[in-house]
Amino acid sequence: MLEDKKEKQKGTSILFAVLVLSLVLSVSFGIANILMFQIKILKEVGHSVAAFYAADAGIEKVLMERHSPQNLEENLSNGASFRVIVTAGGSGNCPESINFCIKSIGSFGGTRRAIEIKY
Repeated sequence: MLEDKKEKQKGTSILFAVLVLSLVLSVSFGIANILMFQIKILKEVGHSVAAFYAADAGIEKVLMERHSPQNLEENLSNGASFRVIVTAGGSGNCPESINFCIKSIGSFGGTRRAIEIKY
């Protein structure tokens, strides 16, 4: 009778080990997936900041010629670029009470950010 009980329990420890190993592996893959997603988001945040500052550089460059601003497109040394669109007051979506509407679009690493000013 005792030997029959031992025979039935022989495979139990292997089954238990496989189940525990599967659980640990599943948790590890879940954590790795979360970490990879977070790394991707942090990378995109860095690209967003660079694109924003490229757009800001475009605004600053156009404002240096405040009396006759022109459309402008430029690539920067860090790989970012900006494109500035100048609209005179009273044309397009720029109200007549405004001299110029200036929109600058900065790009970096596939991310684009825009700044618009009116003066």
